[in-house]
Amino acid sequence: MSKNLTPRSEDYSKWYNELVIKADLAENSAVRGCMVIKPYGFAIWEKMQAELDKMFKETGHQNAYFPLFIPKSLFEAEEANAEGFAKECAVVTHYRLQNDPDNEGKLRVDPEAKLEEELIVRPTSEAIIWNTYRNWIQSYRDLPILINQWANVVRWEMRTRLFLRTAEFLWQEGHTAHATKEEAYEEAELMNNVYARFAEGFMAIPVIKGLKTESERFAGAEDTFCIEALMQDGKALQAGTSHFLGQNFAKAFDVKFTNKEGKQDYVWATSWGVSTRLMGALIMTHSDDKGLVLPPNLAPIQVVIVPIYRSEEQLEQIDVVAKGLIDELRGSGLSVKYDNRDTQRPGAKFAQYELQGVPVRLAIGPKDLENGTVELARRDTLTKEIIPFDAVVSKIKDLMDEIQTSMFDKALNFRDEHITEVDDFETFKTVLEEKTGFISAHWDGTDETEDRIKELTKATIRCIPIYTEAVPGNCVLTGNPSERRVLFAKAY
Repeated sequence: MSKNLTPRSEDYSKWYNELVIKADLAENSAVRGCMVIKPYGFAIWEKMQAELDKMFKETGHQNAYFPLFIPKSLFEAEEANAEGFAKECAVVTHYRLQNDPDNEGKLRVDPEAKLEEELIVRPTSEAIIWNTYRNWIQSYRDLPILINQWANVVRWEMRTRLFLRTAEFLWQEGHTAHATKEEAYEEAELMNNVYARFAEGFMAIPVIKGLKTESERFAGAEDTFCIEALMQDGKALQAGTSHFLGQNFAKAFDVKFTNKEGKQDYVWATSWGVSTRLMGALIMTHSDDKGLVLPPNLAPIQVVIVPIYRSEEQLEQIDVVAKGLIDELRGSGLSVKYDNRDTQRPGAKFAQYELQGVPVRLAIGPKDLENGTVELARRDTLTKEIIPFDAVVSKIKDLMDEIQTSMFDKALNFRDEHITEVDDFETFKTVLEEKTGFISAHWDGTDETEDRIKELTKATIRCIPIYTEAVPGNCVLTGNPSERRVLFAKAY
C-alpha cells in the first residue's frame, strides 16, 4: 500500500482516516461502527492511560470495576440521564441462542430465554455505581468515596469515525461521593484541571477550560466543566469533561448519610471522564501530510536507530556502536528501537517511522563509523544534523524536552491566532466560514438564541471560559444584554 496521504488542505477528513489506518493505529472491525485498535495505536493509549492513572492516584483516587450490564429499571432511575442516553443504548433482551430447526447450522434467539428484565449495555456507569454506593455509605465517616474505573462503553452512534466517534470505545470514568456541595464542586473542578494538565503537559495540546451551557451539559449534571481544544482544520474538539452532579443521583438511588450533626442528608456527587477520543485529538492537533507527529511524552518509540550498510561486516561494526547507544539511551529512560531488519531498505524504514511519528531518528552508516558521527533527524521539524558519537545521548535527552515544548508552542500559536472576537452576526458568519476556529462573542444566555445560532451556522457554544474576566456587552445575534463572551465553534 502506498504511504502517501491525501493532503490536509485537499480533504482533511480523508487525510485523517488514511493516517489512522496507514500509521497502523486502528482499523474498522466486522462490527459496524466498532474499531480494532492495533498494537501501535494501543501503545499510545497505554501511555496516556498510565500517565492519567498516576495523576488520579496522586489526587487520592482508587480504581475499581463495575458491571458492563445495567438493569433497565436502574438505568431509568435518574430520568435526565436515562433520557439523555436513551437513543444510544444497546439493549440485551435474551440470554441464549438455539439451533434453527428449519435451517441447519443457523442460530436464532431462543424465544423461551427472554430476560425478566432487559439489560442496558453501559453507555456510562452512574446508575450501577450509585446503586452500589447506597450499600457503602451510611455515615459521613464513609465519605468521600473517590473511585475511578477503566472500562469500555457502548453508545450506538449512527455516524462513526475511528477514535473520534465509535459505537464502542475505551475510557475512564471517575465517580465520587461527598458530604458537602462545596467539596463535590471542588472535586469536579479539580479533575477538569487534571485533564488540562495532562492535555498540555503530555499531549502538547493547549486547551481552554470552561463550563458548558445548560443545553450542552452532561445529562443529569448541574454543571459540566470541560476542556476544549482546536484542531488544525479550525474545528473544536471536547477533550474532557467533569460533572458536578449535585444530589440528583443520590436522590434517584436513595443514597443518604448521617452527617456530623446527626442528621440524614443526601450525598453530593461528581463524575468525570476522557476516552480514546483523545487519540483523535492527538492526531489532528500535530500531524502533517507526511504522517503522525507525536510528542515525546506519549511516543511509544522515542528514538529509532537505522543502520545503513552494504555488507554483513559493516552491519556487525554498526551493531557494536548501536548497542552502546541503545544501552545509554535506555539508561536515561528513553524508549529506543534498533531496526536492523534486512527485509526493508533504509529509505522504506525512514518513511515508516516518519509516518508513525517517531520523534527522533538516528542513521548510522560506514562513513559515520569513520567520522565518529551519526545523522540525527527530528520528526517535528523534518530537520537533520550530524552529531558526534559522544554527544548523541545528551543531545537527545535535551531534544525530548525541546520537541515537547516546541510542539505545544506551535499548537498554542495556531489556537491563539484562531480565536476571533466578533460583535455582529454578519462578521460572525464570515469568520466562521473563512477563518474558522473559536469565535469569542456575546450571548444573551437563552436557549432560544443558542439554538438559533446553531441552526443558522452549525456552530455551538463550546464553553463559557473560566478564569477570565467577565465583561458585559450585547448578544451577537439579538443585541440583548450579555454578561460575558463565550466561545463558539464548529466541532467534532
